[in-house]
Amino acid sequence: MFSRRIKAVVSTTAFRLTAWYSSIFILSSLALFLLAFHMLSRMVAEQDRARITLKLNEYLITSREEGLDALIEEISREKRDYRSAGFFIRLADEENHTLICSLPRRFKNLDCSKVPSLSPDESRGMVTLKRRDDEDVLEIISTRLSKGYILQVGKSSTEREKLLEKFNKIFLSMLALVAIVGLASGTFMAFKALSPLRDLIQAVERIRAGSMDARVKIRMGKAHGHDELDILAWLFNDMLERIDRLVNSMKESLDYVAHDLRTPVTRLRAIVESTFQRQEDKEALKNALMDCAEEAERISVILSSLMDVSEAEAGVMSLNLKRQPIAPIIKHAVELYEYVAEEREITISADIAENLVLFLDKNRFRQVAANLIDNAIKYGKRGGRVEITAEKKDNGVVISFSDDGMGIPSEDLPRIFDRLYRGDKSRSQKGLGLGLCMVKAVIEAHGGTIEAESVVSKKTIIRIFLPVMPETLH
Repeated sequence: MFSRRIKAVVSTTAFRLTAWYSSIFILSSLALFLLAFHMLSRMVAEQDRARITLKLNEYLITSREEGLDALIEEISREKRDYRSAGFFIRLADEENHTLICSLPRRFKNLDCSKVPSLSPDESRGMVTLKRRDDEDVLEIISTRLSKGYILQVGKSSTEREKLLEKFNKIFLSMLALVAIVGLASGTFMAFKALSPLRDLIQAVERIRAGSMDARVKIRMGKAHGHDELDILAWLFNDMLERIDRLVNSMKESLDYVAHDLRTPVTRLRAIVESTFQRQEDKEALKNALMDCAEEAERISVILSSLMDVSEAEAGVMSLNLKRQPIAPIIKHAVELYEYVAEEREITISADIAENLVLFLDKNRFRQVAANLIDNAIKYGKRGGRVEITAEKKDNGVVISFSDDGMGIPSEDLPRIFDRLYRGDKSRSQKGLGLGLCMVKAVIEAHGGTIEAESVVSKKTIIRIFLPVMPETLH
């Protein structure tokens, strides 16, 4: 059981991040110590050599100015007074016979006659002697005096080793503290780094519990921050917003379906019941079946339109965007409604330049044009006109659909693009109340906008703006 818990902890991302941060901190501290130790060792060694050189130069001056006997006397005096303690001093004749020798305490058993000297062709040199029982080193600089005499001055590394040993002890005593600080800082950094992920997990858990309004906290906006976890949180929240809109849209669609299907379903039932209650001939039965088929088609159109609107409003409508000239699409829609327009003696004109090209879903845009032309004819006055124009504006195209019909009251104008909304004057016309809602949804799916302008009993203008290139293709 205990081993399972340990394994579970070790397998977590937080543990791995803590281990990485702590290891980097501790190894960095160790590397800094090794660098400092190396620099300190070199500095102390250079100081020892400088002291040896200084001592050697003092004896050389005495030898030059006062002679060899004075040098021997000075060495003897310093040896008696312990002023040469820690130094190796040896003076030999031209045949390398020792005249006087002073040894450091840790090298008191050293045979001075066996200390390497200068070769006949050397005037100065350096040798290093090491004790057999420890790491102490004796560094000796040799120089040749007048008449072939040899002067050797050296120094033991004992003091240097003691200093470095103290440094090691101080570091070892601090190593435990460095490890504790490393683990603490690693844990803190891992905690801070994983904070957005914990927020994400909490949001997911709340969503699983049924709270669809749960969102991840973001330290800075996506546009201002470059932190990957913050961007992930922003994208997660955006995805939740889209899902929430889609779910709400589906709920509203179900409400609308339940509301709007009641009439055609009731008609179907009434047709079927009346047909069973009466003895009808075949022609009457045929008409009843045709009425049923018409109501079934009406139900199918309602369902299809509601689903399209829901997809568009939720931002998940599938569009086959291609570079398309808009003039042929609008002219094709006009041709579809020419017969209906002739029945109402309405003239349709389309002034669209052939060079106006946009990225569009051809079928969806044809559906938009057909809906707007159908509305213009349906609510236009007999003998009136429907005009369609297009012009470039900013980084897109504005397409206007205008008629000189009944117009839209100012109180209805803000709501004409809502689902299933139908103004008082439009209730006399047959329709689902989904036309303009569908148009708005498709236009916004293309990254465009739509607006309406109307004067009662004079005119109505629907303007749509479509960008040259939707954001989905940028």
